[in-house]
Amino acid sequence: MVCQSCIDNLPSSTKELPDIISLFDYKNELVKKLIWHLKYRNKTSLAKIFAAAIYDRIVPELEELETMNNFENPILVPIPLSKNRLKERGYNQSELLVDELAKLTNLEALVCLEKIKETPTQVSIKNREKRLANLSSCFIPIKIEKIKDRNIFVVDDVTTTGTTIEEARKTLLEAGAKKVLGLTIAH
Repeated sequence: MVCQSCIDNLPSSTKELPDIISLFDYKNELVKKLIWHLKYRNKTSLAKIFAAAIYDRIVPELEELETMNNFENPILVPIPLSKNRLKERGYNQSELLVDELAKLTNLEALVCLEKIKETPTQVSIKNREKRLANLSSCFIPIKIEKIKDRNIFVVDDVTTTGTTIEEARKTLLEAGAKKVLGLTIAH
């Protein structure tokens, strides 16, 4: 479908959100198409390709984060899907990314969030306040003992306003996480 060299030449994200690292520009048609294939067309092999690109980007970031922000030995946490959406799709693309990233980085992958509310997709909601309300209290922490006092990368495919990552961050910090950063394929 696409080679690693093609991925490496995709345009970088030029937008920045606080505490979220995003690799590619979601306005690029190929980026959109590839993420769509990963999410909805069962092209799960793209998770490995995207993870390699993310790995290349975060290795230098990790060194700086460890030194400057005391962000040592983070765990990788996927954004969960609701039970119905997971059943519908058959897999969680964020979990696939986390699994592939864990192999490359030797960081621990941990499913420690559960989505307890069925919500419309964030992409279908344009207003930021409505996006926030849509996801409010939709996640609960699980395996709390494993996240207490830990640094965490919350991993998702796309961030637009940062609402999903922010809700996950809030949930994890309330459960005792030390610091939570977002990591996405595109913004």
